[in-house]
Amino acid sequence: MNKLNSEQTEKPAAPSSSLYTLQRVETEQQLRDALSVRRAVFIVEQQVPEAIEIDEHDRIGSGTAHFVAYREGQPVGASRLRPYAPGTGKVERVAVASSERGTGLGRLLMQVLEESAQKLGYQKLKLNAQTHAQRFYEKLGYHPVGPLFEEAGIEHVSMEKSLTDTSN
Repeated sequence: MNKLNSEQTEKPAAPSSSLYTLQRVETEQQLRDALSVRRAVFIVEQQVPEAIEIDEHDRIGSGTAHFVAYREGQPVGASRLRPYAPGTGKVERVAVASSERGTGLGRLLMQVLEESAQKLGYQKLKLNAQTHAQRFYEKLGYHPVGPLFEEAGIEHVSMEKSLTDTSN
């Protein structure tokens, strides 16, 4: 259990904490909410071009699992998980509103995403972390697997985590 005391329910992708409610996206409104957080973080704050940030995986029925976090009914976090290779999922677009950073919401988003990945049968997760977030992912059990590279003008590092290794 993380420090936010996430409460597990019948639906594992929809835990609540005293501050946040996380849901796996099932409706167009939830998807719009998730995209609104990503736009604020990636397009406005980091100046990533919208043509790069929003792609073919950003629709219901694309095979991508989207997640959205709410605080008092307002969207404040988002992430997505998509198939990458047999047994491997790719974590993408993890975004936390600037007002919520440092609260544990990022960790909660990742916990929900990883639980969903395990239920989907993934044994491993990959992600491309912005280098300023590398330590965050390392604390969650991810490790670097390649050289630094630039994407959308931002330095990144590829990282992986085994979901079957109980030492993580």
